[in-house]
Amino acid sequence: MSIHLHLRAVAESEIRDDHTWLAAFMWKAWENHPDEYAAGIADSINKVWSSVDAFYAAAEVLEADADAATDTDTAADTAADTATDADKPWMLPIYGGRPVAHSRDADPSNPPMMFLEPGGVSQAANFLARVSFDELWNVAGAKLVGRGWDEAQARQEFLDHHGSLQGFYARAAAAGHGVVKVVWA
Repeated sequence: MSIHLHLRAVAESEIRDDHTWLAAFMWKAWENHPDEYAAGIADSINKVWSSVDAFYAAAEVLEADADAATDTDTAADTAADTATDADKPWMLPIYGGRPVAHSRDADPSNPPMMFLEPGGVSQAANFLARVSFDELWNVAGAKLVGRGWDEAQARQEFLDHHGSLQGFYARAAAAGHGVVKVVWA
């Protein structure tokens, strides 16, 4: 079975907050995915997007380790620990954004979708630009390598996804675009 997380950069002004319209828009984008990928306005991750999200979640461990090393926990730091997901940029590249609600007349077979607004896209791009792949891999890699996987091959797959997402989000942020996300199964 083929299953993909499809990401499409789009100007916020071109988006309708209508699930039926957006499903049709994303389906057309998926049909044109090779051309849109080549143009730098689309990306996709096969079956392992949840693992890519878990890979980025290792940034929380790195941040906690950095905070512990400096041991400068203040009231502001404690308040930041209870901050929203938007304050946790490692959550943005894969699952970040707000759900696009189905309307009453929407086709229930249409997949769930998320929209990450331009500000969130910029946060995701900044996170991806500054995070160290090697440091994330050192924290999360062993947990992500499945049984029977070759570790070097798995590392390369995650490195490829990371590089692709870095470029995609950097271009989308530079254009001031939002990102629509949908899972095709």
